[in-house]
Amino acid sequence: MDQTNPQTYIIDNADDQTFKLNRSALVEPAVFELEQRRIFDVCWIYLGHESEITEPGDFKTRNVCGRPVIFARDSAGELRAFLNSCRHRGAAVCRLTEGNADNYSCFYHGWIYDRDGNLKTVPGAESYGPAFDKADFALGEVPKFDSYRGFCFVNFNADAEPLEDYLAGATEYIDLVVDQSPSGKMQVIEGTQEYDIAANWKLLVENSFDDYHLLSTHSTWLGYLKDAGVEMKPPEKGHLLPSHGICRNLGNGHATTDNVNFRGRPVARWIPIYGEDAKEEIDEIRAELVTRMGEKRATRIADTNRNLVVFPNLVLNDGSSITIRTFHPISASRMRVTAWALGPAEESKSALARRLDSFLTFYGPGGFATPDDVEALEMVQAGLQSWREVTWSDISRGMNKDGEQLNTDELHLRTFWRRWSQYMEGAIS
Repeated sequence: MDQTNPQTYIIDNADDQTFKLNRSALVEPAVFELEQRRIFDVCWIYLGHESEITEPGDFKTRNVCGRPVIFARDSAGELRAFLNSCRHRGAAVCRLTEGNADNYSCFYHGWIYDRDGNLKTVPGAESYGPAFDKADFALGEVPKFDSYRGFCFVNFNADAEPLEDYLAGATEYIDLVVDQSPSGKMQVIEGTQEYDIAANWKLLVENSFDDYHLLSTHSTWLGYLKDAGVEMKPPEKGHLLPSHGICRNLGNGHATTDNVNFRGRPVARWIPIYGEDAKEEIDEIRAELVTRMGEKRATRIADTNRNLVVFPNLVLNDGSSITIRTFHPISASRMRVTAWALGPAEESKSALARRLDSFLTFYGPGGFATPDDVEALEMVQAGLQSWREVTWSDISRGMNKDGEQLNTDELHLRTFWRRWSQYMEGAIS
């Protein structure tokens, strides 16, 4: 493989068990521009959760792949993804971030659309010729829109494969999240985290399921758990962390960690930081899981945790809390991150309080994890400015193993990068 070819982003050599990434992939504006067309224009991209909009007329406005989108319920309560652009001259027809609307009105020239996207009012319509028909000027919609168990995705490629086929093995892990709810209904808890990181978006993909950095970057958090009385067993032979954990390739660039819990789960497993008062309710939640799902499935849900990456930019962190995290590149060295907490729709107030406390304690803007991770990624981005002199990053950890790959190995990172490279080099379109 020609290491000087600018289109050679990875060196993947099974014979000598090495995997290298060309650092230009993380710094070059030309790469950023190409990603927009070859990845974000053709992949299924997370838009939102069905629980965020529940009544006819409810809406959220979002920017997805550089496009303004209205994530809405129409007059029949069906989920829709309208393009937030007037068919007349292009102005946004909805300038609020969320709400409930009887119609969408363009403030520029006054064209008005109903909840179903139909053009209803055109001031001075008599000045148009006989060929002008309001039915031809409904709001545009994202070419493909679909959902899986409440998670809604859009695709700007009208010829894209079905969402469930695209998700491949990721559906198994989404099911583990949703099956925590007795009704099978999860809800996004009110409140949103939104912040920018001065780093390439792909660094957050790596960070989101890279357990190799846990001991060094998050040592303060591990110390907090230990001081609170959480049992920290000595790592098994060959492991770095106080629990058994592996990583898995789920197909189509999706990958996950799959770990045995040591840090607890406020809806299924009690640990000291939740307090004695929580123990009885958590036991009841666990008993409901066993009754509904059976012991084996309940154990799978309650006693393991996972950090799932759905290619390219959706992360579900299902551990001491459940976090939905998505991030969009603004430039080659900047991304915008949005995160929400997720929980069962029927959750009690006390269980919800524990969930939010866990969410903010670790993933909150002032929590144990997020500030450390942001600092780490921004320091990586700063260091990458030497990419012309130090061209390659090593992502080979675990390639010397024939069997199971640990969560502190890098199979899951390589899974992402292989798929990314296929898109970027034109092997997938």
